[in-house]
Amino acid sequence: MTRTHIPKILLCGTGDTKADELLYMAERIRSAGGDPVMLDVSVLGDPPYRPEYDKHAVASAISTTIEAIARSGDENTAMELMARGASVLVRDLEASGRIDAFIAIGGTMGTDLALDIALALPIGVPKFIVSTIAYSHLIPPERIAPDLMMILWAGGLYGLNDTCKAVLSQASGAVVGAALTTAKPRPNLPTVAISSLGTSCLSYMKTLRPELEKRGYEVVIFHTTGMGGRALESLAADNRFVAVLDFSLQEVANHLNGSVVSSGVDRLENAGRAGIPQIVAPGAVDMVDFPTWKPVPQGLSDRPYHAHNRLLASVTTGKDGRRHVARAISEKLALATGPVAFILPAGGIEQWDQEGEPLHEPDALAAFSDEMRRVIKAPVELHEIRGHINSAEFTTTALAIFDRWTASGVIAPGIRQEQPS
Repeated sequence: MTRTHIPKILLCGTGDTKADELLYMAERIRSAGGDPVMLDVSVLGDPPYRPEYDKHAVASAISTTIEAIARSGDENTAMELMARGASVLVRDLEASGRIDAFIAIGGTMGTDLALDIALALPIGVPKFIVSTIAYSHLIPPERIAPDLMMILWAGGLYGLNDTCKAVLSQASGAVVGAALTTAKPRPNLPTVAISSLGTSCLSYMKTLRPELEKRGYEVVIFHTTGMGGRALESLAADNRFVAVLDFSLQEVANHLNGSVVSSGVDRLENAGRAGIPQIVAPGAVDMVDFPTWKPVPQGLSDRPYHAHNRLLASVTTGKDGRRHVARAISEKLALATGPVAFILPAGGIEQWDQEGEPLHEPDALAAFSDEMRRVIKAPVELHEIRGHINSAEFTTTALAIFDRWTASGVIAPGIRQEQPS
């Protein structure tokens, strides 16, 4: 089969200091079947090549000059301004069809800028960062685009060598391949988000997904182990859902307790700010996650413990900790500009809190439930059930609220698929 489309790959970096690396990547992109489009984000120097979009174009995108950016204060303020300009410019390039994918290379400075550009691009546009801090906890979750790909720039801080060429060539080929094969989300498809953990902990999606699909909705389920919740929040902020069924809020508890398994400070806030209808439940908020290979967090060493695998373990919080989480949930829901219903399963909120399981603590669960009853205020609807969050009573209650809101026009209707004759 003859390929006719040659994807345009926006290649971003500081050409005054990383020209060798950028020119090598451009050559690798061409050899893989792509067309490199150079974006220079240097401030003080100039690259030894002519980029399609230079530093003056970046500054102009936010109605300033490169000279003004250079005089703005220090390297941090200058690169923040360059990040703003580059984000505006790149968003416009993608919207007008002039680029198909984005790749950047950098240390901490270049990565900082590239993260903003990646966030400016919609999901489905391939975005890749070659970074000296790939996968580092220096990068807060709210800075990471939902479909961002990263690779460690190993051995390449200054100049080319065989080790860093192996990395740069992989990245260059990967972004071209992604641009050629990506299937972008269909526009205007009514999509419902559901948050959950693996089915060994929370299993309601087994029932909810087919039921919502029967009603004509695309269902997207987010695994709430840090970045899953971040993806949900990012897409909700972009108004990509007709409804959010946020039933796994463990990342809220994690963030409050200083866990690295965090989705950021704004978890459970962006759908509400966007006015998206939300049905919410407190799935797994009794647990605090931490890496299995690290010590139990300070202050929780005497709490019930569950090792999920060699990467992820959990301990429970006590009565006071759960009341604290309940108040945080209510404060976040009070920020919503759209309708919110909260389902309180008095029978339990994750698989391992049931009788006979390692995290069974009925008194602490009762304290959480009592606090939720106290703090949930109108216009948030409170729906209490006697059953567990993994029970049929829970999914029936959630679907009843969803159907009522659909019938009244609160949730946009689904698109019924034609049945084969």
